[in-house]
Amino acid sequence: MNYMKPFQIHFENIVIIESLPKIFVATGLLIVFAILLTIGRKFDSALKLERLGIPISIVFGIFALLIGPYGPSTLLPQSITDIWIKIPTPLLTVVFATLMLGRPIPNGKNLWEPVASQALMGLLLGFGQYLIGGLAVIFILIPFFHVDPLMGCLIEVGFEGGHGAASVMGRSFENVGFSSGLDLGLAMATIGLLASTLLGSALVVLGRLLGWIKDDLEQDKKELHLENQISVLQQLKLLAINLAFVGFAVLFGVLALSFLRLLGRSFGGIFYEVISIFPVFPLALLGSLVIRFLLEKFGRTDYVSDILQREIGILSTDLLITTAMAGLDLHLLFENWIPLLVLALSGLMWNLLGMFAFAKVLFKEHWFERSLIEFGNATGVAASGILILRLADPRDNTNTLPIFSIKQLFLQPLLSGGFITVIAPLSIMKIGITGWTEVCGLITLFFVFISLLIKPNVDNNLS
Repeated sequence: MNYMKPFQIHFENIVIIESLPKIFVATGLLIVFAILLTIGRKFDSALKLERLGIPISIVFGIFALLIGPYGPSTLLPQSITDIWIKIPTPLLTVVFATLMLGRPIPNGKNLWEPVASQALMGLLLGFGQYLIGGLAVIFILIPFFHVDPLMGCLIEVGFEGGHGAASVMGRSFENVGFSSGLDLGLAMATIGLLASTLLGSALVVLGRLLGWIKDDLEQDKKELHLENQISVLQQLKLLAINLAFVGFAVLFGVLALSFLRLLGRSFGGIFYEVISIFPVFPLALLGSLVIRFLLEKFGRTDYVSDILQREIGILSTDLLITTAMAGLDLHLLFENWIPLLVLALSGLMWNLLGMFAFAKVLFKEHWFERSLIEFGNATGVAASGILILRLADPRDNTNTLPIFSIKQLFLQPLLSGGFITVIAPLSIMKIGITGWTEVCGLITLFFVFISLLIKPNVDNNLS
């Protein structure tokens, strides 16, 4: 006698879906999520959630995680999430391509000092993660758990670099004998993504309660009124033009990166290693800056819409968070969970210290918003930082976004998958975890000293 197996719904059970190429299914579902996110953000309940510091992308991300291959229901098969896990980097490229298009280029005279102070904050957090990670490995993880010394790299790789850097650095770890580096890096990136969005949202709530964040409800009403004045046909035409400019910025980044990689093959060595894993999104940001400069020079800035560029960036960020969370392998967190917990708590404490201590020294105005985006970036990559900033300052009234964006042009080649990320495991193999930690400690102290030295002069307003 045959017994029926328990009924389990997932997309692979559906004959029509099963017969289609998985890339079409994944793209179709992504479009569905995009439509739902766009519509959902317009509801009062979603707006109230964001006022409370809970982005709608987190709600969608948790839903996707629950129905994903590692959740209690396997409605979304792994074949779909395996495609989605490759989408965050292109989406992040779109986010950066929108950052400078819709806003006037800041006055260069007042730009240097805010960008310099923002860069110092990023350098403090980045090198401090190597310092804290090294100390945790030396004094806790090696004596009690006999871990590989290269685990001292995992906070920076997973937190700042995210899943993309962890995937690429997995090959580097394999080459130096740290075979579990890929899985551990992905697990750390998972913790960073969850911590940055959830803890970052809680920080936004705290900021509202303590009066560090001020809402501009009147501006919301003005923008809504402006949107209602434009006909649907005009909105579609304007949307197509703005999407085209975003595409040109991305194309600029792709061509620039291809040229750099061509040069990298000629130079070889460390330069080639860095360029081979260098992401396209900082160059897409440069592309958006170049296009904005040309539009201003020829007096055609009316072609771009600040509102639409922001909406494109917001939707891309929401999709990034949702797709990344859908494919999170929670099983990775249960293997070596104690070492990962030690490293994660160490990294979070350092990032919070940077937010509430270093920021007070570096930033005279808008310290909370400017440190908030750095906390998100240093814990769960740049998209998380932008997402959290959006909750605190949705219209960028504090000018934090252009400062952070320009800063990324200079810091991305160093950290978050840049030069320092690549040489860190090689340095540990050569001079040992103690020597590398001492070097990072001296560099961190140097940046602390510089921060204290320039304190009276930093942070002029952008105009």
